[in-house]
Amino acid sequence: MADEEYQIADATGRFTIAVKDGRKLNNISWENGRILLSNKRLILAGNDGKRTIRLSDVTGLSGREDATQSIAALSNYLSVKVGDDVIIIAPNDHEAFKTAFFTAMLGEMVIKAKHPAVEGGVVQDSPWEKARLAVEPESLLVTLKSGTLVELELDEISEIDTEQRTVDGGKRTVIEVSHVEGTTNVETHFTGTARTCIFAQAFLKEGERRSETNVDLAPAEEEVLMALYSGVSPFSIPEFIDQDVETVEETFEKLIELDIVDKVRERREVTLNSRGRNIASEAMGDQ
Repeated sequence: MADEEYQIADATGRFTIAVKDGRKLNNISWENGRILLSNKRLILAGNDGKRTIRLSDVTGLSGREDATQSIAALSNYLSVKVGDDVIIIAPNDHEAFKTAFFTAMLGEMVIKAKHPAVEGGVVQDSPWEKARLAVEPESLLVTLKSGTLVELELDEISEIDTEQRTVDGGKRTVIEVSHVEGTTNVETHFTGTARTCIFAQAFLKEGERRSETNVDLAPAEEEVLMALYSGVSPFSIPEFIDQDVETVEETFEKLIELDIVDKVRERREVTLNSRGRNIASEAMGDQ
């Protein structure tokens, strides 16, 4: 029964391709339709046909494979990387679909976890245990083999780090989550496959961003910033976020003045710099 496919979500919304074969598209076209998600596949069905994506082919969010830059939520849409393509999905009920997506990617995954690894600033001798993941709208649940349930609540996460460590005789990426448990600051450490670590960190990073401060941007300006971060071409942003060209260009000028983006060409082409990527990450955590 382990190979049985089952449905996780059946949503309506719209979707488009922002990057094709590694190249940003200057002209994007939204398509309305059904967004079907199972434990094995993502299906986008519209008037122009059906696209089936195996979840095993999804390599990250926000068009990046690097777990530290994978973003769980971009305003009301998800930016999903599939090979050299970036597909943007905007379900009508974004929060419910986001939870379903991470359930598909992480739910029931078996990992190794150590809890508490650090408690009140003191390193503990807790052993590595097998554990299983489960996704809730505002938390990642880690159930240890010993029966202990660790709830990594997004609002209680202060920092996430990664280290290469030896676990069970092999080098593994270990995710270190600093969070509050009751009134005590603790760290929970866990490791799994590279793929599991990418999506677990993407989900948990939202909690870290909530604890950071943001540049004071208007909601319409944040939409421009997040669209840039998700891989949308600057030329397509007015249509993508339904703002007129003049307003978007004024936002570009403000972001340039704030040293959030760098000007590439004189008119309507900019790119996020490192500061801009950090600010975009923080802004997305507030959505």
